[in-house]
Amino acid sequence: MPSSRRTNGSGPEKAAERTHAPRPRALTGRATILIAVFVALALAYTYPLRVYLEQESQIAQIEQDQAAQREKIEATAKELAKWQDDEYLRIQARERYFYVRPGETPLVIYYDGPGAARDAAKNAPAAAPDRWYDTLWSSVQAANAEPAN
Repeated sequence: MPSSRRTNGSGPEKAAERTHAPRPRALTGRATILIAVFVALALAYTYPLRVYLEQESQIAQIEQDQAAQREKIEATAKELAKWQDDEYLRIQARERYFYVRPGETPLVIYYDGPGAARDAAKNAPAAAPDRWYDTLWSSVQAANAEPAN
């Protein structure tokens, strides 16, 4: 009768020995070195990347400043072009220095804020008129009152 046991084939009736395979490590030496290289590369590239981003923001700021300066130059050029016009010069002389043409009578309005406030205090405002229903009620009371005779 054949035996129901298994044999390893080296000898009759020798039981198969159980062998334990070594458990593989989570990280091999090569994997550890590769990770260390990647970390070193990442750290090496962070500083140049930061410098690059700072320079990009500086360039954007300088471009904004240049655009603002161009607008200011254009506005100043327009103002200068106005001053080249003789009629504009006459208008400015009349407004700023009160120049008048021959035959014109100048009229200068002087604003005296404290004096106006002082004059306003002298003239007290008039009393507010009675409300319409107060006037109506007083006329009803006067009509209802008995004559004094």
